Amino acid sequence: MTQRVQQEVLLEARDLTVGYGHTRVVEGISFSALSGSIVSLIGPNGAGKSTMLKTFAGYLRPLAGSVSLCGEDLQRLDNTRRSRLMSVLLTDRVRTELLTCADIVEAGRYPYTGHLGVSTREDLRKVRAAMELVKVWDLRDRDFMQLSDGQRQRVMLARAICQEPRVMVLDEPTSHLDIRYQIELLDVLHHLAHEQGVAIVMTMHELPLARRISDWVVCVKDGGVALQGAPAEVFVPTVIDDLYDLKPGTFDSLTGDVALFMGTQPVATREGGPRAST
Repeated sequence: MTQRVQQEVLLEARDLTVGYGHTRVVEGISFSALSGSIVSLIGPNGAGKSTMLKTFAGYLRPLAGSVSLCGEDLQRLDNTRRSRLMSVLLTDRVRTELLTCADIVEAGRYPYTGHLGVSTREDLRKVRAAMELVKVWDLRDRDFMQLSDGQRQRVMLARAICQEPRVMVLDEPTSHLDIRYQIELLDVLHHLAHEQGVAIVMTMHELPLARRISDWVVCVKDGGVALQGAPAEVFVPTVIDDLYDLKPGTFDSLTGDVALFMGTQPVATREGGPRAST
């Protein structure tokens, strides 16, 4: 993928340990997300990827180590400053009362509208631009709670884009989307990263899509980072089979497919690679 000539570290984890209370979930996390790049976290069910994202987003305090956002200690940033630098889209369901999709997306402008929360004409222009980018402008007057899961996912992505962040943290952004919208969403993320210089950190379960969209991949397993590197280094049978505890030869690095075994013999392949919720 084409990289920006000048890149800077926008999100950095240094010897980070994440977890809940006194329970350590993932330890020894160190990596950097550069401007204009997409970093994908992959790994099996329960590996701690979502816990990592919540710590990157500031929702959980690190148990050890640190996270810096645009060169500043994440824990020292107030909510307004943090929201201007980072937008977050997690898998938690948003509950609203009588809010339209345009209302939801407009909430992404709150870091810029001051205490009164009054949107300017320019704010509303950016709301429309974000909704058009992810193709939900036609849903602007619909009740958010009346939408399908896939439609809600796209509306929430529009809100994250509307914040104009330097860093985006996304948990399973392609969940609930059919293949058409998965491709369109990844095209949007590619544009944000490679054309606008946003750093994107996300979890991905669709391995073929992760292989195509990512600039850097972090493999999470057994309470630590098992491996990280460029897609060409990570998406190989020895790595993926070991990461997901698959039979040798299950993962096809050429197609990203996973063989289905009947007994000991592969009988077919299925598109999409192994899936595992965090």
